[in-house]
Amino acid sequence: MSSAVKIFQGRFGRVALLDMDAPLVGHAHHHCHILLKAGGADGAFRVRGELAPLTDQTAVLVNAWEHHAYVHTAPEGERTLILALYVEPAWLADLQRTLLVSAHPHFFARQFVAITPRTQRMVEEFVLEMWWADELSQARMEDLLFNLIVSVIECLGSWRDFVSRLRLKPPAAMDPRIRRAIALMREDVAHEFDVPALARRSGLSRAHFFALFQRDTQVTPLVYSNVLRFEAAVRRLTSGTDSVATVAHDLGFAAPGHFSRFFRQHLGITPSDYRRVVDLFESRAAPENGRPDAR
Repeated sequence: MSSAVKIFQGRFGRVALLDMDAPLVGHAHHHCHILLKAGGADGAFRVRGELAPLTDQTAVLVNAWEHHAYVHTAPEGERTLILALYVEPAWLADLQRTLLVSAHPHFFARQFVAITPRTQRMVEEFVLEMWWADELSQARMEDLLFNLIVSVIECLGSWRDFVSRLRLKPPAAMDPRIRRAIALMREDVAHEFDVPALARRSGLSRAHFFALFQRDTQVTPLVYSNVLRFEAAVRRLTSGTDSVATVAHDLGFAAPGHFSRFFRQHLGITPSDYRRVVDLFESRAAPENGRPDAR
């Protein structure tokens, strides 16, 4: 059974050390997503319909709102330890303004990239501090995370040129009817998702709504709805003391078991496991020099 060794959550997003032995369903995140192998057998993610290898020499790259799925390629009984970075683009932009483009749906031009020995050592250092440190400070956490992200991005080559390319070809504007549909979805993540009803409220036929939604968001309406529901679940699990059963009910699940299955399909662990292992860092202003402070 897959499990989480440690999860850190804060204004930077989430960092999870996951011990995986089973696949995950296709899903997406609003985060910029980087996956690095921390130990065990090689694995893979399916991104943009292609298999991206997760090995000691390669990192998997997933753009914000890009559909992807974990594929457990290891032989039966073998596990893969994954360092999963779910990075908030706004946090990166606070540290280095040009990294605001990390929210762009085409920020990563490739699904995976070769990493350097230096990056491999940084992954090892990060994992050791997560696993063994009695208390990892927020400043140290953010410093490790920022340096690791930049190291992976540098492996891509001239990522700074992306800003110039954006000026030449900005992303297409989202259809106002799709913006309205997303606003309606955000207003109520607890009700059972109903595509025909949402299409009608958006003034579109079901087929036209589905096509426009995928064009503008890169994912299906159901996947988008699941992202909103999952993130709402994470917020509830970490911001209060309500029981898992109460959270499940408030998010529209017929039974706690259905909620646990949904959560496990998207992250590999149960809501109770998430609450048990997560460490929360309080929000704070970025330092004046634009970089996290070292511990």
